[in-house]
Amino acid sequence: MFINPSINSVAFSIGPLEVHWYGLMYLLSFHVGWALAVRRTKMAHINWSSEEVGDFLVYAVLGVVLGGRLGYALFYQPSYFFAHPLHVFYVWDGGMSFHGGMLGVFVASGWFAWRIQKHFFDVTDFIAPIVPIGLFFGRIGNFINGELYGRVTDVPWAMIYPYVDRLPRHPSELYEASLEGLALFIILWIVARKPRPRMAISGAFLLGYGCFRFFIEFFRQPDPFAGFVAFGWMTLGQVYSAPMIVAGLVLISLAYLRPRRDSHHMPGSSPRGIGQVSTTHHNE
Repeated sequence: MFINPSINSVAFSIGPLEVHWYGLMYLLSFHVGWALAVRRTKMAHINWSSEEVGDFLVYAVLGVVLGGRLGYALFYQPSYFFAHPLHVFYVWDGGMSFHGGMLGVFVASGWFAWRIQKHFFDVTDFIAPIVPIGLFFGRIGNFINGELYGRVTDVPWAMIYPYVDRLPRHPSELYEASLEGLALFIILWIVARKPRPRMAISGAFLLGYGCFRFFIEFFRQPDPFAGFVAFGWMTLGQVYSAPMIVAGLVLISLAYLRPRRDSHHMPGSSPRGIGQVSTTHHNE
């Protein structure tokens, strides 16, 4: 059994300015994500430049931060934030919704795709293998903040969170960092090393994250302001993850089962990305 280290949420201070670990985790995730994206541009089948990666990073940061915070306010605690609207901007206190951040990135991807005339799914297929690294660092930030802890358990690796109670609990933040973060990253990175039909990588991400998150919710303490919201066992995280699983299956099915009328095109080969994909997977 372990004791949660109860790390101070403030990493360091510069005069009146406090730099929080949670913010540093976001900064680190964007930096590592940018480096991985640039590495992906070196793959023969990827039709992106490092300059486009740098431009998209600006859109992605806005999508993640604005979408994540607004999503948390609207999906999880709408009554509180309607009563305290300015608290939406208190991002240093934690409270970011992945599902909201994902929707924010979708909007940012659509805007970016329109600006540079790429197909929407060419953008999402490119960034999907990189997103789990951001999830990994985000969950480490949750662990440092001592939030999103797990349910009471008797497993040997249980952790006590002294500021909550003296009961042994699942370290669910670390479960999420391991599965939604590292495991999903490894799976998607390997899958994306070869050319895939348009939408396949995006679908694999939605399916993988949805399944991992749905599973881990069985070990995570339900949000105190929501509890179980359906069937006496289903949490809000599971409610929001179930559509991701369905959407992932739909995208993968469409990617591999749709007619190959323009089979000589690879993803991203036409200016607006409207051509179909190749069954022979030649390089561009």
